[in-house]
Amino acid sequence: MEAVDPEGNPHVEGDWEYRPLRIDGDVPRLTAAVRLAIQAEYAGWELSRVRLYPGGVRKVWLRRRRTGQMLPELSY
Repeated sequence: MEAVDPEGNPHVEGDWEYRPLRIDGDVPRLTAAVRLAIQAEYAGWELSRVRLYPGGVRKVWLRRRRTGQMLPELSY
């Protein structure tokens, strides 16, 4: 799983920040689900959108509400 933005910066839009990720086609669905669940639990991200491309590549957009306090970043 890798951040689509090479610098790893989230995209900010209104009250939300978005983090696009690309999950390779060789990553099993269950493994991808567990990784995303960990991000949701510990870093406050929620699933916004998933697109499945030929070859099994998934592009995932995570989002979380912007706050004034520091939240943990994604871990890969």
